[in-house]
Amino acid sequence: MPPLVRSIRFSTLAFQLGAPRRSSSCSSLFPAKRGSCRTWNGGARNARGNCFGRLRKLCIVSIGSVSSGSDPFTLRSSSETEGPALTVVHALRRMWELIADDRMVVYIAFVSLTVAAISEILIPTILTASVFSAQRGNTVAFYGYGRLLIILCFISGICSGMRSGCFALANVTLVKHLRERLYSTLIFQDISFFDIEPVGGLTSRLGADCQRMSQVLANDLHLILRNILQGTGALVNLLILSWPLTLSTLLICSILAAIFLVYGRYQKNAAKVSQDLTAVANQIAEDTLSQMRTVRVYGSEKVEIKRYRQWIERLASVGILESVAYGSWSMSFTMLYRLTQVLAVMLGGISLLTGHVSSEQLTKYVLYCEWMIYATWRLVDSLSSLMQSIGASERVFQLMNLSTRDQYLTKEYMQLHEGIKLPNLTGCIEFKDVSFCYPCRTMVPVLQDVNLLVQPGNVVAIVGPSGCGKSSLINLLLRLYEPSHGLLYIDNIPVEKLDVRWLRSKIGYVGQGPYLFHMDIKSNISYGCSRNITQKGIQQAAKEAGAHEFISSLPNGYEAIVHEGLLSDGQKQRIAIARATLRDPDILILDEATSALDMESEHQIKVRIHEYLLISLNGRTSKQMDLYYSALENLLQSLCRHSFKD
Repeated sequence: MPPLVRSIRFSTLAFQLGAPRRSSSCSSLFPAKRGSCRTWNGGARNARGNCFGRLRKLCIVSIGSVSSGSDPFTLRSSSETEGPALTVVHALRRMWELIADDRMVVYIAFVSLTVAAISEILIPTILTASVFSAQRGNTVAFYGYGRLLIILCFISGICSGMRSGCFALANVTLVKHLRERLYSTLIFQDISFFDIEPVGGLTSRLGADCQRMSQVLANDLHLILRNILQGTGALVNLLILSWPLTLSTLLICSILAAIFLVYGRYQKNAAKVSQDLTAVANQIAEDTLSQMRTVRVYGSEKVEIKRYRQWIERLASVGILESVAYGSWSMSFTMLYRLTQVLAVMLGGISLLTGHVSSEQLTKYVLYCEWMIYATWRLVDSLSSLMQSIGASERVFQLMNLSTRDQYLTKEYMQLHEGIKLPNLTGCIEFKDVSFCYPCRTMVPVLQDVNLLVQPGNVVAIVGPSGCGKSSLINLLLRLYEPSHGLLYIDNIPVEKLDVRWLRSKIGYVGQGPYLFHMDIKSNISYGCSRNITQKGIQQAAKEAGAHEFISSLPNGYEAIVHEGLLSDGQKQRIAIARATLRDPDILILDEATSALDMESEHQIKVRIHEYLLISLNGRTSKQMDLYYSALENLLQSLCRHSFKD
């Protein structure tokens, strides 16, 4: 199971229609088998009914369970990337830091928001005064109030437009910096991080989660501030008019706020679970669609659909619970909102009859009471959306908090530990008593006390059963991992003392099943080459790899964009070989680099590589990792590793 959902615990409180209230819990939110679920309440077991059936069974969700300290959704993971719970203040502070270079736009937005809110809050007072001045026959005052209303409308419209536009600009900047920072953090993690984290989950964080966080500035935050200002202005006017009447209105607003505290916490936790389930579903879809040929050959279409449906159903279950919770919240708010209107009219009417307020004051009171309740509604609705955004942002910020794990690429490490750069690399490689196990499998040794010496100018083949550690030797040589024990020398210098970037620039590498990037073929061949490369040099490398002819036959030649289905696996391998030889490496590593080629093409590639070694490298080292015994006749030395840990 992916680490994002290693353990999901869900607690709920529900009762059936017509049945006495009864507390129940479910050890798992999701059933282990389709069509079955642990007892929700009174033995209800069928969880595959339609939405109305589920709503009937789940009638009331455990919003109350949150207030007792039990989260309705709890995601637990032993992943090291998990950190403490993210608070709203901390999340907003992090976002504020991300837009440090564009804060002037936010300041303009805040000023525009304040001016717009003040102008809008003055409208009920002036509107009431204009109506009653007309009733009294005061023409001068009536037209004066009318002109003032027109001015306020223009001010409100202009400032509202500036407010929305500036917040939208700040939002674009926020999303840009969020994705850049998160992508940069992920890029510089060490390889063991990607051994654990599913790629689909990471791309979901970069895509859906960052986009969901964009609602904070674009919608949530500025609506919250706007409604706070408008609600405060309405409250001040109500207190001026009649503080006893205002207290009755505040009582209902306090009840609404208390309900929202429970509902908001529920929404935040539910959003976290929804984002994690979405990430897992995306990972399954990515795996299936990228391996469609295998799925089709094995006839596993229905199996994959079932596997994907299981996670989508789990996500839908969370959505149903969220909908029930939102419906409960909306019902509570609407009832209290209408009750406030009735209460305002009744209490205001009584005060008018007893002579405590005038008709004009009562009109202002009703208008401002309506304004404050509306502002409260919009405020809590925006806070609910903010809670969802914060819930989605928690995992994003946890990933952004990761330190740069590949320490050899950080500026600080390069400044403090400037490695050795040899003027001439001969290519002498020695593994001395090297043992190794992968960080994600520390109990499974891959290499044990390996000793290997590769002299300059030699071509060495390392063969052995699958999983014996052949590729692990390459990973150690490329410094993607560090040995658990022992030392690795290059030209009699411990590899950890060499500058890692310089070392990698001296190595040409073709891995198993080489991957080509979604760019043109020319860029794929020159990928990672620091020196200036000409078109002639790219074509020469392609010729040496036997790729020039089929590249030239493509509609756009070397400018053709690589996409799924454009090239066969063998053609991809040839382009990868051209990429490696173009670097003019001192050490050439081929990890089953001809596995997708037919025998004739394989032989041609072997001949070209052999000629390349004799003519171009002249004494440099090639560490040939190939499982095809037919290729061994081209090698100067063959080393069978029976001592590798199988």
